[in-house]
Amino acid sequence: MEWSVVFFLNSALLGVGLAMDAFSVSLANGLSEPDMPRSRMNLMAGVFAFFQAAMPMIGWLCIHTIVKWFQAFEKAIPWIALVLLLYLGGRMIYESVTGKDDDGESTESCVSGKMLFLQGIATSIDALSVGFTIAGYGWIMALICAIIIAAVTYVICIAGILLGRRFGVKLAGKAEIFGGCILIFIGLEIFIKSFM
Repeated sequence: MEWSVVFFLNSALLGVGLAMDAFSVSLANGLSEPDMPRSRMNLMAGVFAFFQAAMPMIGWLCIHTIVKWFQAFEKAIPWIALVLLLYLGGRMIYESVTGKDDDGESTESCVSGKMLFLQGIATSIDALSVGFTIAGYGWIMALICAIIIAAVTYVICIAGILLGRRFGVKLAGKAEIFGGCILIFIGLEIFIKSFM
């Protein structure tokens, strides 16, 4: 493929499509942390953007190096996303109901660094298959495509967090339960979509 307006448009649209799961999780995170500071919002959106860019590049590398191995792994992607998001959503609901995390300590912030990392992986793992879509690109074009995807994801996630924060104040105690349910729903949706 050559450099063109279509390339940039396709990359941006790919970013929008891939960012929808990350948007939903950002919305849930904003709901559970209505007083989230701007630095945390930027960190959260940055983590999602990083993984949304990294996964297509990993997929692209796999296509150009270990294709057969990656095709076998692709069947496991929906299962991995399902397990991660069920765990994250269940944990969010548990911590909301009990007011404690798995270690029995009181929860100040619903989304820990470890949980954010897992969310980043879970919402972007299906982007590995985008490596097939961009397999015809050269290395530089694939990298530019991944950067565009990251930028689009970042903006969409910031919007999701802001929306979640706004409604999180109104939903107060129910926000974390709602956020956990959103994560579980996303996991089920990714899993069910893989069979269609």
